[in-house]
Amino acid sequence: MARIAGIDIPREKRVEVALTYIYGIGLTRAKTILAQAGVNPDIRVKDLDDGDVQKLRAASESFTTEGDLRRQEGMALKRLQDIGCVRGRRHRMSLPVRGQRTRTNARTRRGSRRTVAGRKK
Repeated sequence: MARIAGIDIPREKRVEVALTYIYGIGLTRAKTILAQAGVNPDIRVKDLDDGDVQKLRAASESFTTEGDLRRQEGMALKRLQDIGCVRGRRHRMSLPVRGQRTRTNARTRRGSRRTVAGRKK
């Protein structure tokens, strides 16, 4: 099993798709990494030799991925919350941040809440 950026990428998938299992690498960035490393994107991970894995590892190190990227995003959210801006307050209250309506919808962000209407006295 190939291990890149601390992640075991799946053996049966094409290299192009398998790289997207790493946090911070999408399909576009995976294609860029494969072009830099000079690896064919159509082969399966199980068919890679050790030299190809080393090339992929070296090419992916030029990008911020996994723990470092998660830490950066977390610090950015914490900064917004600390300065008390609208986006930070919305994050703190677990409400939609980008202007969506909340009277209806927003169930993913707010969670399922039971209605109180119709309770017997």
